[in-house]
Amino acid sequence: MEKKLLRFKPLLSPGEVAKRSGVAVSALHFYESKGLIKSRRNSGNQRRYTRDVLRNVAIIKIAQRIGIPLSTIGEEFGVLPDGHKINKNDWKKMSSQWREELDRRINMLTALRDELDGCIGCGCLSGADCPLRNPGDKLGEEGTGARLLEDD
Repeated sequence: MEKKLLRFKPLLSPGEVAKRSGVAVSALHFYESKGLIKSRRNSGNQRRYTRDVLRNVAIIKIAQRIGIPLSTIGEEFGVLPDGHKINKNDWKKMSSQWREELDRRINMLTALRDELDGCIGCGCLSGADCPLRNPGDKLGEEGTGARLLEDD
């Protein structure tokens, strides 16, 4: 009995990419508008994607899941040569940079969680002694009135 060779389609329609990646076709168009993925046009002027777009979409979704902005993802993709297929080394570099950001966020959220119990139900609007909204009364040093404090 002769074995049939499975042949992969070199180009995928937006619907095929959406089905395989689990994202909506509109998301693919959005990612493309942001320069995160690229398509080609066939003779009928329909979008077609190379198979490596599936890996790019997976990376985008993973990065978004951990809170990495699309602009940051785009910066990482932007340093790769045109037509480059993301490989293990590329992923290692990207993920190590994103790990630093993720660790920073984890530390910030852990500190917030640990201080949260003391604030529930206080009703304080001035925030003079609030370790979450105004730690160390930093805003008081700037004078009276409303201020917005964000930790850097």
